[in-house]
Amino acid sequence: MTLYGALLSALWAATAALFAAYAALVLREVTYVTLADGRREARSIPAFLRLLLPFAGNLDRFVSKPFFADEIAAREKMLVAAGFEGLLTGKEFVALRFLVPAVYGSAWCIVSAAAATLFSPDSDVSPGGLPAVCILGVAAAYLFPSAWLRGALKKRHLSIMKALPFVLDLLTLSVEAGMDFISALQRNCSTRKLDPLNEELLRMTKEIQIGVSRKEALKTMAERCGQSDLKNLAFALVQADELGVAIGSILRIQSDQLRQRRFDRAEKLAAEAPVKMLGPLMLCIFPAVFIVLLGPVLSQALKDMF
Repeated sequence: MTLYGALLSALWAATAALFAAYAALVLREVTYVTLADGRREARSIPAFLRLLLPFAGNLDRFVSKPFFADEIAAREKMLVAAGFEGLLTGKEFVALRFLVPAVYGSAWCIVSAAAATLFSPDSDVSPGGLPAVCILGVAAAYLFPSAWLRGALKKRHLSIMKALPFVLDLLTLSVEAGMDFISALQRNCSTRKLDPLNEELLRMTKEIQIGVSRKEALKTMAERCGQSDLKNLAFALVQADELGVAIGSILRIQSDQLRQRRFDRAEKLAAEAPVKMLGPLMLCIFPAVFIVLLGPVLSQALKDMF
């Protein structure tokens, strides 16, 4: 091995060792979000994003241009609704959308080129094959942050949708038994396990305790969360405050409506199941059945022919 090759190998080894040490240091850290009642809950973003997050500030001047203002505001709203407030800002997220394809996409292209050279050292790389692989890798890296955020937001909304009918039933019983709405909320939050719905209700009750009106706290929760069922409940309670309607009757009506919507969603999913099963049946089950049923017949027919 020449001196140049030895130095190059040592450089690659040192770079890999430094990257491994940096990755171990970053991934070992546990990140927390502080809830309204002062409790801290461990919550983290994907490792691919955490590794590049310390470098997001380098693109601060670039993403601060007016061209990105609308996207930053939209991403900030999605991050708050997904429960990542305090961990990741909209500006950092937009910066990561450029850093991820630049870093991981470049690494993917280098690895693809090295693999192509390693497995076919005596042949030239196809001019159309490697660029297509590189473009697909860069595109996947560019789409990954947005796909992760949408998935996290959908998961949080699904958790709220599942928990809301049971919480609403408990609130209805508590209010109809004589408790006021805020006391019923506090009692429910203190007895239930910590989940996305409980986090939103805790934050709303703390806002009311520090002097925010119940109407404004409900509107803020609806805008912050963005989940349709919770928004309908919040706006119904706001209208009840404005019109002077009893909270108990509104909660009872909303509880019945949520339960009916839940049954409707279950029926819709049940009706969609046969259609969704058709693809796997055609690709996996039917070919095996045809082979089992027609295999012996075709084998015998071929024997008779030849």
